[in-house]
Amino acid sequence: MDEAKMSFTSHLEELRSRLIICLITVGIGFIVSYFFKEKFFHILVLPLLKAMGERGSLIFTGVPEPFFVYLKVALVAGIFFSAPVILYEIWAFVAPGLYSNERRYVVPFVFFSSMLFLLGTLFGYYIVCPFGFKFLLGFAAYNIQPMLAIKEYFSFSTKLLLAFGFVFELPLFIVFLSKAGIVSPRTLSRQRKYAILLIFATAAILTPPDIATQFMMAGPLIALFEVGVILAKIFGKKEEVPEEEKAEGMKSPARL
Repeated sequence: MDEAKMSFTSHLEELRSRLIICLITVGIGFIVSYFFKEKFFHILVLPLLKAMGERGSLIFTGVPEPFFVYLKVALVAGIFFSAPVILYEIWAFVAPGLYSNERRYVVPFVFFSSMLFLLGTLFGYYIVCPFGFKFLLGFAAYNIQPMLAIKEYFSFSTKLLLAFGFVFELPLFIVFLSKAGIVSPRTLSRQRKYAILLIFATAAILTPPDIATQFMMAGPLIALFEVGVILAKIFGKKEEVPEEEKAEGMKSPARL
């Protein structure tokens, strides 16, 4: 067996070691974040409290509920702050299967993936959440008053912010697929209408059930898709022009 190739057992051992590093990093982030759990939770609920105005307050329906919510807040914050290390470990695990010239993308990959995820969460926090909460709370009436539990709000808000963080990785995902030769910029351009349809379907699934919030996710996603196509043309795997198109180009007469 070629020494340059790792055995299956070696792959498992490396995966185990990298998972341990990720878990230790998340654990450290969790412990540090726990000391600031109240501050992080206040930041998380701030868009909702502003949308509720003077009536803004949250409740809990179980005695241990605040404790477990604070634990979840610290865990999510620990994962968030550990994201660069986790992304690096993922790349380092995949890197041995890449060519030497492809391994130099590790730093740009970690940097841009972290920045895109952060940009997505910030967009969801500062743009989508205030607008979406204000719209949804607008259905309250004199006999229908919001009494929101902290557990439900934490689950809803974190899912929404994580969804925006992940979908903002779309340009990087497109470049990766193009670099691997799975898709080409030409194919993406031709199938643009299907991509836009898929984007709106994804936005409908990941956002609250109102058209405005769905458009607030779909709009940036369409822009990110176009950016991904442009980057795929620049950094992706160079594709050969089909012989049919070459022949058509040679046959078509020159126009004055």
